[in-house]
Amino acid sequence: MTEPILSIRNLVVEIKTRHAILKAVDCVSYDIAPGEILGVVGESGAGKSMAGNAVIGLLSKPFSVADGEIWLKGRRIDNLSREKMRRLRGKEIGVVFQDPLTSLNPLIRIGDQLVETIMEHLKLSKKEAERRAISALEEVGIPAAAKRVNSYPHEFSGGMRQRVVIALALCAEPSLIIADEPTTALDVSVQAQIIALLKRLCRERGTAVMLITHDMGVVAETANRVAVMYAGRLAEIGPVRDVLTNPKHPYTDGLMGSTPAAAIGLEKLRQIPGSMPRLARLPKGCAFSPRCNRATDKCVQDPPPDLTAGEGYAACWYSLKTECTG
Repeated sequence: MTEPILSIRNLVVEIKTRHAILKAVDCVSYDIAPGEILGVVGESGAGKSMAGNAVIGLLSKPFSVADGEIWLKGRRIDNLSREKMRRLRGKEIGVVFQDPLTSLNPLIRIGDQLVETIMEHLKLSKKEAERRAISALEEVGIPAAAKRVNSYPHEFSGGMRQRVVIALALCAEPSLIIADEPTTALDVSVQAQIIALLKRLCRERGTAVMLITHDMGVVAETANRVAVMYAGRLAEIGPVRDVLTNPKHPYTDGLMGSTPAAAIGLEKLRQIPGSMPRLARLPKGCAFSPRCNRATDKCVQDPPPDLTAGEGYAACWYSLKTECTG
């Protein structure tokens, strides 16, 4: 079996407040294999981005990794110093954020930003770094890259800026890419281009991708597997086709029921009642039980068992009972 690029084991991210210690990520575990795209989905506040920030070491007070382990290519990284983690970012882990303007310095030419990143992580001369920068822009589909390399970020469209950010994330040839809502700010046609680009680069380079999004359509089109998060916990994980066509957790089923389909003549979209609970006021049992039409007394009293890495079922008493009784 191929060793995973990223392994997260029982990850816990805490928020220390004046009144209590809250768990923004609670006992989350999953793997991402070489060349695999794992979609991490859920509503705002589910803990998706927090888990990604923990992997790349970008948590700051009052947030901190309180428990669990994060492994990258067989090396534990959650206990590294700030300096060692800084060297790891860019070289081994690339990041694509939602708004490309937050990742690009508006006062520095695109080429200079790429060259700086390349020279920081790879032992290349400036001329070699410049050639690699142009090659990186060509690879992500920037036309006339040799000329556009001297342009400033504001001279690119939103879609082209996102391509530049992807080139920036890939230029040092990392083994893992964390893409946090990379298509949210783009129109539909540009979204499709960025999705196709991520899939191609992942396939050709064998890069592992953690795709954080709230868009189930993007996940269906892009990911190999999907992890559904709710209130900081992993609700369901498995192959995209299985999870999206036959969801086992009521929350996943609700997300799919509220997603528009291309087919004509469908019934009105279903809505999940209520909203995500506050971390300071989580229910005693299953966090989703107040919004779930299948909840029983057991759901209200007892939290479901945690999902472990590699398992493809739901953290739900109803689903476990269904599977056991066949």
